[in-house]
Amino acid sequence: MKDKYQKIVDKYTPKEAVFYNTIIAFIIGGIMGIIGELLIEFYQYYFSVSSKEATVCMLITLIFLSCLFTSLGFFDKWVNFCKCGLIIPITGFAHATQSAALEYRKEGLVTGIGANMLKLSGAVIIYGIIGSFVFSLIRMLVGLV
Repeated sequence: MKDKYQKIVDKYTPKEAVFYNTIIAFIIGGIMGIIGELLIEFYQYYFSVSSKEATVCMLITLIFLSCLFTSLGFFDKWVNFCKCGLIIPITGFAHATQSAALEYRKEGLVTGIGANMLKLSGAVIIYGIIGSFVFSLIRMLVGLV
């Protein structure tokens, strides 16, 4: 019975176009990189700031725009087309945080937004810190050998 059910599920489960999704993600990721570089050049040229300061301004701009587009309901539609090319950079992190805040806003500032805003992105932060520690430790140990 389980095998028959699984065959039916497999038959009607939509197949993912992995190659197509990879190409789209690669192209959109490249476009995001170009947009980031253009923003850095813009801030350096028009505001006469250093490259380091322009990079911070670019990151703030991308975070702001992804939060704005999430609030307006555009970001989810774009992610459906752009795949990981749009959600892997910092825009995806901002989107995850903003969408959680929007989802729980009715429960109040503390118990709603404050308690739930970092549910998904909190895990990313923790594993990012742990991964950084492990790779730094490995690099230090390889450097000692």
